[in-house]
Amino acid sequence: MGKHVLLIEDEPNISEAIRFILTRDGFRVSCHDQGRDALEVVRAERPDALILDAMLPGRTGYDILRDLRAEPDTALLPVLMLTARGQGRDRELAESAGASGFMAKPFSNAEVLASVRALLGQA
Repeated sequence: MGKHVLLIEDEPNISEAIRFILTRDGFRVSCHDQGRDALEVVRAERPDALILDAMLPGRTGYDILRDLRAEPDTALLPVLMLTARGQGRDRELAESAGASGFMAKPFSNAEVLASVRALLGQA
């Protein structure tokens, strides 16, 4: 079985598209759609990589990422931030929170695969 990727995204169509793309390429993908309990899900799932939406119900992805970086068990977890806005300010927020990578919506299938492979050192 391939590497485990946890996707935290609240838009069902985007979540399903990413899950399909990655699963087809051999990754094991689990999905979650809430921000408020995202930290607990990451701790329980222990993924090899995390794809994290910037805007989630209950909590922002930026806040979640800051908390992940502050914990020894998740400080080095590869995290790809997703945002609906590809503006420079969003990229700066993601980088300052500790994102390993950044991807703006909409994205191509190839971009998703390349980003996740790069996160996991499989590029």
